[in-house]
Amino acid sequence: MYFDSHAHYDDTKFDSDRTDLLTNLKEVDCIISCGADLNSSEKSLQLADKFDFIYAAVGIHPENVESENDIDKLKNLATRKRVKAIGEIGLDYHYENFSRDKQIELFKKQIALANEINLPIIIHSRDAQNDTFQIIKECAKTNGVIHCYSGNLQMALEYIKLGFYIGIGGVITFKNAKKLAEVVEQIPLEKILIETDCPYLSPEPNRGKRNDSSNLKYVVEKISQLKNISHDEVAKITEDNAKKLFKINF
Repeated sequence: MYFDSHAHYDDTKFDSDRTDLLTNLKEVDCIISCGADLNSSEKSLQLADKFDFIYAAVGIHPENVESENDIDKLKNLATRKRVKAIGEIGLDYHYENFSRDKQIELFKKQIALANEINLPIIIHSRDAQNDTFQIIKECAKTNGVIHCYSGNLQMALEYIKLGFYIGIGGVITFKNAKKLAEVVEQIPLEKILIETDCPYLSPEPNRGKRNDSSNLKYVVEKISQLKNISHDEVAKITEDNAKKLFKINF
Protein backbone atom coordinates (compact mmCIF):
# COMPACT_ATOMS: atom_id res chain seq x y z
CA MET A 1 0.00 0.00 0.00
CA TYR A 2 1.17 3.52 -0.80
CA PHE A 3 1.11 7.00 0.77
CA ASP A 4 0.86 9.76 -1.85
CA SER A 5 2.52 12.68 -0.10
CA HIS A 6 1.68 15.27 -2.76
CA ALA A 7 -1.37 15.40 -5.03
CA HIS A 8 -3.73 18.00 -6.50
CA TYR A 9 -7.09 16.28 -6.73
CA ASP A 10 -8.85 19.64 -6.70
CA ASP A 11 -7.51 20.22 -10.24
CA THR A 12 -10.08 20.62 -13.02
CA LYS A 13 -8.53 17.69 -14.88
CA PHE A 14 -10.32 15.46 -12.36
CA ASP A 15 -13.73 17.12 -12.66
CA SER A 16 -15.22 14.42 -14.88
CA ASP A 17 -14.40 11.41 -12.68
CA ARG A 18 -12.92 12.60 -9.35
CA THR A 19 -15.28 10.74 -7.03
CA ASP A 20 -15.14 7.47 -8.96
CA LEU A 21 -11.35 7.61 -9.20
CA LEU A 22 -10.83 8.30 -5.51
CA THR A 23 -13.40 5.71 -4.46
CA ASN A 24 -11.54 3.02 -6.40
CA LEU A 25 -7.94 3.71 -5.36
CA LYS A 26 -7.52 0.36 -3.67
CA GLU A 27 -3.71 0.37 -3.35
CA VAL A 28 -3.45 3.79 -1.66
CA ASP A 29 -3.68 4.13 2.11
CA CYS A 30 -3.40 7.91 2.34
CA ILE A 31 -3.11 11.07 0.23
CA ILE A 32 -2.06 14.63 1.03
CA SER A 33 -4.01 16.93 -1.28
CA CYS A 34 -2.06 20.18 -1.55
CA GLY A 35 -3.32 23.70 -2.05
CA ALA A 36 -1.74 26.27 -4.35
CA ASP A 37 -3.92 29.24 -3.36
CA LEU A 38 -6.77 29.90 -0.96
CA ASN A 39 -9.40 28.48 -3.29
CA SER A 40 -7.57 25.22 -4.01
CA SER A 41 -6.66 24.91 -0.33
CA GLU A 42 -10.35 25.10 0.54
CA LYS A 43 -11.16 22.51 -2.14
CA SER A 44 -8.48 20.19 -0.75
CA LEU A 45 -10.10 20.52 2.66
CA GLN A 46 -13.46 19.63 1.16
CA LEU A 47 -11.94 16.48 -0.31
CA ALA A 48 -10.40 15.66 3.07
CA ASP A 49 -13.78 16.03 4.72
CA LYS A 50 -15.35 13.72 2.13
CA PHE A 51 -12.72 10.95 2.03
CA ASP A 52 -11.27 9.62 5.25
CA PHE A 53 -7.95 8.65 3.60
CA ILE A 54 -7.31 12.17 2.29
CA TYR A 55 -5.77 14.96 4.33
CA ALA A 56 -5.13 18.53 3.25
CA ALA A 57 -2.17 20.86 3.01
CA VAL A 58 -2.96 24.55 2.63
CA GLY A 59 -0.68 27.17 1.14
CA ILE A 60 -0.02 29.74 -1.54
CA HIS A 61 2.23 28.64 -4.40
CA PRO A 62 4.88 31.16 -5.51
CA GLU A 63 3.21 31.51 -8.91
CA ASN A 64 0.21 33.04 -7.12
CA VAL A 65 2.23 35.65 -5.23
CA GLU A 66 0.87 38.57 -7.28
CA SER A 67 -2.77 37.80 -6.51
CA GLU A 68 -2.79 36.28 -3.03
CA ASN A 69 -0.96 37.01 0.20
CA ASP A 70 -3.68 36.89 2.86
CA ILE A 71 -1.95 35.06 5.70
CA ASP A 72 -4.89 35.59 8.07
CA LYS A 73 -7.24 33.73 5.73
CA LEU A 74 -4.65 31.02 5.27
CA LYS A 75 -4.30 30.66 9.04
CA ASN A 76 -8.06 30.17 9.36
CA LEU A 77 -7.82 27.26 6.94
CA ALA A 78 -4.63 25.89 8.49
CA THR A 79 -6.14 25.44 11.94
CA ARG A 80 -8.88 23.12 10.71
CA LYS A 81 -8.73 19.50 11.84
CA ARG A 82 -7.91 17.77 8.54
CA VAL A 83 -4.94 20.01 7.70
CA LYS A 84 -1.57 18.31 8.13
CA ALA A 85 0.87 20.76 6.50
CA ILE A 86 1.45 24.21 5.06
CA GLY A 87 2.02 23.84 1.33
CA GLU A 88 2.80 23.94 -1.29
CA ILE A 89 4.95 26.98 -0.67
CA GLY A 90 8.37 28.10 -1.80
CA LEU A 91 10.16 29.84 -4.65
CA ASP A 92 9.95 29.58 -8.43
CA TYR A 93 12.47 31.54 -10.50
CA HIS A 94 11.78 29.73 -13.77
CA TYR A 95 9.65 32.56 -15.14
CA GLU A 96 10.62 36.21 -14.78
CA ASN A 97 7.07 37.56 -14.44
CA PHE A 98 6.83 36.75 -10.71
CA SER A 99 8.61 39.14 -8.34
CA ARG A 100 11.37 37.33 -6.49
CA ASP A 101 11.19 39.77 -3.59
CA LYS A 102 7.45 39.17 -3.19
CA GLN A 103 7.96 35.41 -3.42
CA ILE A 104 10.57 35.51 -0.66
CA GLU A 105 8.36 37.69 1.54
CA LEU A 106 5.36 35.38 1.16
CA PHE A 107 7.52 32.29 1.63
CA LYS A 108 8.87 33.60 4.92
CA LYS A 109 5.38 34.54 6.14
CA GLN A 110 4.08 31.05 5.43
CA ILE A 111 7.05 29.44 7.17
CA ALA A 112 6.34 31.68 10.16
CA LEU A 113 2.73 30.47 10.15
CA ALA A 114 3.90 26.83 10.07
CA ASN A 115 6.24 27.55 12.97
CA GLU A 116 3.42 29.19 14.92
CA ILE A 117 0.96 26.32 14.58
CA ASN A 118 3.58 23.55 14.49
CA LEU A 119 2.87 22.08 11.07
CA PRO A 120 5.40 20.72 8.59
CA ILE A 121 6.00 22.55 5.32
CA ILE A 122 5.76 21.23 1.75
CA ILE A 123 8.32 23.04 -0.38
CA HIS A 124 8.26 23.94 -4.07
CA SER A 125 11.66 25.00 -5.40
CA ARG A 126 12.28 25.56 -9.10
CA ASP A 127 15.49 27.17 -10.32
CA ALA A 128 15.84 28.69 -6.85
CA GLN A 129 17.71 26.03 -4.91
CA ASN A 130 20.16 28.25 -3.05
CA ASP A 131 17.63 30.87 -1.91
CA THR A 132 15.15 28.16 -0.90
CA PHE A 133 17.73 26.36 1.20
CA GLN A 134 19.01 29.50 2.93
CA ILE A 135 15.51 30.67 3.84
CA ILE A 136 14.55 27.26 5.22
CA LYS A 137 17.82 27.06 7.17
CA GLU A 138 17.34 30.53 8.65
CA CYS A 139 13.56 30.59 9.20
CA ALA A 140 12.08 27.12 9.60
CA LYS A 141 11.64 25.75 13.11
CA THR A 142 9.48 22.92 11.81
CA ASN A 143 10.46 20.23 9.31
CA GLY A 144 8.90 19.17 6.03
CA VAL A 145 9.51 17.77 2.56
CA ILE A 146 11.21 19.15 -0.53
CA HIS A 147 8.56 18.27 -3.09
CA CYS A 148 9.59 16.97 -6.53
CA TYR A 149 13.24 17.24 -5.60
CA SER A 150 15.47 18.57 -8.40
CA GLY A 151 18.68 19.52 -6.60
CA ASN A 152 21.96 17.66 -6.30
CA LEU A 153 23.06 15.03 -3.80
CA GLN A 154 24.99 17.43 -1.56
CA MET A 155 22.00 19.72 -1.10
CA ALA A 156 19.72 16.75 -0.42
CA LEU A 157 22.08 15.68 2.35
CA GLU A 158 22.03 19.21 3.79
CA TYR A 159 18.22 19.20 3.83
CA ILE A 160 18.27 15.85 5.59
CA LYS A 161 20.54 17.35 8.26
CA LEU A 162 17.83 19.97 8.83
CA GLY A 163 15.27 17.19 9.38
CA PHE A 164 13.63 17.38 5.95
CA TYR A 165 12.45 14.60 3.68
CA ILE A 166 13.06 14.36 -0.07
CA GLY A 167 9.97 13.98 -2.28
CA ILE A 168 10.37 11.58 -5.20
CA GLY A 169 7.77 11.28 -7.95
CA GLY A 170 7.39 10.25 -11.57
CA VAL A 171 10.52 12.06 -12.75
CA ILE A 172 12.64 9.28 -11.22
CA THR A 173 11.41 6.95 -13.99
CA PHE A 174 12.55 9.28 -16.80
CA LYS A 175 15.61 8.23 -18.79
CA ASN A 176 17.32 11.61 -18.28
CA ALA A 177 16.90 11.63 -14.47
CA LYS A 178 20.50 10.62 -13.74
CA LYS A 179 21.08 13.29 -11.09
CA LEU A 180 17.89 12.35 -9.25
CA ALA A 181 18.77 8.67 -9.49
CA GLU A 182 22.07 9.41 -7.74
CA VAL A 183 20.19 11.19 -4.97
CA VAL A 184 17.84 8.24 -4.48
CA GLU A 185 20.72 5.77 -4.47
CA GLN A 186 22.74 7.68 -1.88
CA ILE A 187 20.27 9.08 0.67
CA PRO A 188 18.60 6.90 3.34
CA LEU A 189 15.27 5.40 2.35
CA GLU A 190 14.05 6.61 5.76
CA LYS A 191 14.24 10.18 4.38
CA ILE A 192 12.29 9.61 1.16
CA LEU A 193 8.61 10.28 0.53
CA ILE A 194 6.84 9.17 -2.64
CA GLU A 195 4.43 11.44 -4.47
CA THR A 196 2.56 11.91 -7.72
CA ASP A 197 2.02 15.69 -8.03
CA CYS A 198 -1.01 14.51 -9.97
CA PRO A 199 -2.43 15.33 -12.42
CA TYR A 200 1.11 16.26 -13.48
CA LEU A 201 4.38 14.34 -14.03
CA SER A 202 3.11 10.87 -14.81
CA PRO A 203 5.86 8.26 -14.61
CA GLU A 204 6.91 5.94 -17.39
CA PRO A 205 5.13 4.08 -18.96
CA ASN A 206 2.33 6.67 -18.71
CA ARG A 207 4.39 9.80 -19.27
CA GLY A 208 2.31 12.55 -20.90
CA LYS A 209 -1.00 11.20 -19.61
CA ARG A 210 -2.99 12.46 -16.63
CA ASN A 211 -1.34 11.24 -13.45
CA ASP A 212 -3.07 9.77 -10.40
CA SER A 213 -2.09 7.85 -7.28
CA SER A 214 -2.41 4.45 -8.95
CA ASN A 215 0.88 5.28 -10.72
CA LEU A 216 2.85 5.26 -7.47
CA LYS A 217 3.71 1.63 -8.15
CA TYR A 218 6.07 2.74 -10.93
CA VAL A 219 7.83 5.20 -8.64
CA VAL A 220 8.21 2.58 -5.93
CA GLU A 221 9.48 0.01 -8.42
CA LYS A 222 12.17 2.37 -9.71
CA ILE A 223 13.30 3.21 -6.18
CA SER A 224 13.42 -0.49 -5.33
CA GLN A 225 15.68 -1.09 -8.35
CA LEU A 226 18.01 1.76 -7.42
CA LYS A 227 18.16 0.66 -3.78
CA ASN A 228 18.28 -3.06 -4.58
CA ILE A 229 15.55 -3.83 -2.06
CA SER A 230 12.03 -5.17 -2.43
CA HIS A 231 9.08 -3.19 -3.77
CA ASP A 232 7.12 -3.93 -0.59
CA GLU A 233 9.89 -2.63 1.65
CA VAL A 234 10.07 0.66 -0.25
CA ALA A 235 6.28 1.04 -0.03
CA LYS A 236 6.22 0.33 3.71
CA ILE A 237 9.15 2.52 4.71
CA THR A 238 8.04 5.50 2.63
CA GLU A 239 4.55 5.16 4.07
CA ASP A 240 5.97 5.08 7.59
CA ASN A 241 8.04 8.18 6.77
CA ALA A 242 4.98 10.09 5.62
CA LYS A 243 2.92 9.02 8.64
CA LYS A 244 5.71 10.28 10.89
CA LEU A 245 6.09 13.63 9.12
CA PHE A 246 2.38 14.40 8.90
CA LYS A 247 1.51 12.87 12.28
CA ILE A 248 -1.07 10.48 10.85
CA ASN A 249 -1.92 7.16 12.45
CA PHE A 250 -3.92 4.41 10.76
